[in-house]
Amino acid sequence: MAVRPYWKGYLKLSLVTCPVQMMPATSESEKVRFHTLNRETRNRVVSHYIDAVTGKEVKDDDEVKGYQRGENDYIILEDEELENVALDSTRTIDIDVFSPRDSIEWIWLDTPYYLSPNDPVGEEAFSVIRDAMAAEDMVGVSRLVISRRERAVMLEPRGKGIVLWTLRYGDEVRDEETYFEAIDGTKSNSEMMPLIQQFIKKQTRHWDSKLVSDPVQDKLLEIIEAKRKKTKRPAKAKGAEPKATPNNVINIMDALRKSVEVENRPGKR
Repeated sequence: MAVRPYWKGYLKLSLVTCPVQMMPATSESEKVRFHTLNRETRNRVVSHYIDAVTGKEVKDDDEVKGYQRGENDYIILEDEELENVALDSTRTIDIDVFSPRDSIEWIWLDTPYYLSPNDPVGEEAFSVIRDAMAAEDMVGVSRLVISRRERAVMLEPRGKGIVLWTLRYGDEVRDEETYFEAIDGTKSNSEMMPLIQQFIKKQTRHWDSKLVSDPVQDKLLEIIEAKRKKTKRPAKAKGAEPKATPNNVINIMDALRKSVEVENRPGKR
């Protein structure tokens, strides 16, 4: 099944505009996820919003955002008011600033997205903007509304497309000197340095995504698979709704387990 675009809109540079779509560059959908169950009934536990004073459940239509200005005193903001904030950057990424790529440090980068043309007619305009930034080794800086908050974003040309990074807000980045100032500034031991350098050379490997694999994830899959084999599926209660279970779950788990076994063989790095 094709992944639906996270966002659709327009990329704009001066008078050049093209329709684009944005997709998350990372995913956690393959992670093992758990539901909270009632141990006695084995039914799922459902959470609800409860009024802190009356103790009564709050209906979805009655949930509203509030900004606290005093004790038990809130300013209520309706959904329409929140959606109307920064409308200009809701559907258009208007690049008005360019910066050298190496001038934006890693700590400012937050979440990556893949930006690509959303219409064949706009591919030429998209390619011109991308290639011009690449030729100058520049990135574009703009603003975009994501999840009702306007974010500064950085657009970096990458191959045939553009990687859009959301940037952290200024008050989210802490000054490194605050944490490094107590470190002794004397030079490293000249006798130990060659030994450490030799160790680094010996342990040097080309980057591989397997270097950041999750061993806990693999162990969880093994436990789940072992329990699946031992535990019989409970009979369905009369009148119960059938569960929609993907047909390929077992195959995927088998493939994952075999992949882990291959990687763990002696002599396999």
